[in-house]
Amino acid sequence: MTQSLDLAGIGIGPFNLSLAALLDPQTEISARFFDRRADFAWHPGMMLPNATLQTSWLKDLVAPADPTSRYSFLAYLVATKRLYRFISAEFDAILRREFADYMGWVAGQLESLRFEQTVSAVDFGPDGLFHLTVNDTTVTARNLSLATGPVPATPAWAEGALGPNCVHSSRFLLDAPKVAGRRVIVVGGGQSGAEIVLDLLNRSDAAAPAAVTWISRRPTFAPIDEAPFTNEYFMPGYLEAFLAQPPQRKERILASQKLASDGISHATLRALYQRLYEITYLDRRRDFAALLPYRDAIALDGGSGAYRLTLRNGFDGGIETIDGAVLILATGYRIALPACLDPLRPRLSLDDDRRFVMGRDYCVTWDGPDDRRIFAQNVGRQTLGIADPQLSLMAWRSARIVNALMGRTVYAVDGDVSLLRWETAGDAGRDLKLAM
Repeated sequence: MTQSLDLAGIGIGPFNLSLAALLDPQTEISARFFDRRADFAWHPGMMLPNATLQTSWLKDLVAPADPTSRYSFLAYLVATKRLYRFISAEFDAILRREFADYMGWVAGQLESLRFEQTVSAVDFGPDGLFHLTVNDTTVTARNLSLATGPVPATPAWAEGALGPNCVHSSRFLLDAPKVAGRRVIVVGGGQSGAEIVLDLLNRSDAAAPAAVTWISRRPTFAPIDEAPFTNEYFMPGYLEAFLAQPPQRKERILASQKLASDGISHATLRALYQRLYEITYLDRRRDFAALLPYRDAIALDGGSGAYRLTLRNGFDGGIETIDGAVLILATGYRIALPACLDPLRPRLSLDDDRRFVMGRDYCVTWDGPDDRRIFAQNVGRQTLGIADPQLSLMAWRSARIVNALMGRTVYAVDGDVSLLRWETAGDAGRDLKLAM
């Protein structure tokens, strides 16, 4: 058997890519990252031409932990000879396609990445090592990093309906449902739903649908809250304060923060509104688009190409039905334990919703040795806060994991001190000091 790795990573998305990039200079750590795909890809089914990043490009794979890294977005701009043009372009938000290209550029340089390598099973052996079945071989490692990502969430009323005319938004470009001349229903009032509706509205006459209906459970098509004080939620200091709260309080706090991470960008809303104005008044197609907020889809009837969706109107309590030939589900994602962990499942600590119980350094609680850790990324929102699934603290989290692996401070993780005070200072009821 070959020499054991210090770390085996399962999944190569942005989060494990960030970790691989920050580990790359640490030659005393042996790490390999495995992914079943042929090469790096980031949400290829939703890589619409004008979609922009909702996070600053400064929060790239590495820069918040190591701004001198050769894998920063700034280094990418220089290497691809576009820095000055990028500056002159004055993007309010960079195109998601460019950030994906940047991450692919990083992935192409890292020797620790292994594509077309499927991890089918992970167990823990009597030798004190994790045993990974990778294709037809066995790889052993002292630690794991899980970053397989969430899976598309299909509502109960749509179960069994997926097919050529009913697709989840994650497959919108990959499956490319035929929409030309057909009535299309888009369900979901977040950013993905908004981008798909805008794409449909912008199609040329030959490729345009006959009509578009957009449905959301929210009272309106709400903007993401990107205000400076709201962005304090995405700072290391806030994570530490959130981590200390009891589970029930965390649930309540997270519910109050929904639009801080799950709203529609102002630019997308403006483009939608302007396009709808043009369609209604200049093209005189008043019946082309119907926007239905505050509706909860409750039933789906009919078959492929002839759907009838039943809605409950949250504004007036009425029941409505909508007919369409194509149904697009922009209904988000859910956390699911990867099947390869089935041999380990009895040893993992899970909460009542079958989610990992997580610790401070993104470690899963399990019954194995303390020095054999399972790091998990993008599965700890309920424990670690609203920033966990986002790119904002990606490099900071990777730095925490590197430090834990190395047993020393390789990267500084003491973030900026929050401007806001989240916790009671000292004993309850004691006067707060005004000095910062």
